Amino acid sequence: MLTEKHDLVHELPEHRDAIHNLKMSNQHFARLFDEYHEIDHEIHRIETGVENTSDDYLEERKKIRLHLKDELYRMIKEA
Repeated sequence: MLTEKHDLVHELPEHRDAIHNLKMSNQHFARLFDEYHEIDHEIHRIETGVENTSDDYLEERKKIRLHLKDELYRMIKEA
């Protein structure tokens, strides 16, 4: 199975500067950003076979990652 990481800067390259500025100036954004990347790394480890878990757990983590991405994108657009 081919997997790819979904780090936020690669997902939203046109917002690279806004992401950086928000990480530096907004603690809530920075916390959500860190949480997003922790979950993304966990998903990547599961998909590459480094960690084993149930399909249900993986799907739940993907839903959380998507929710965080939506929230981060909303904050970027409002900045």
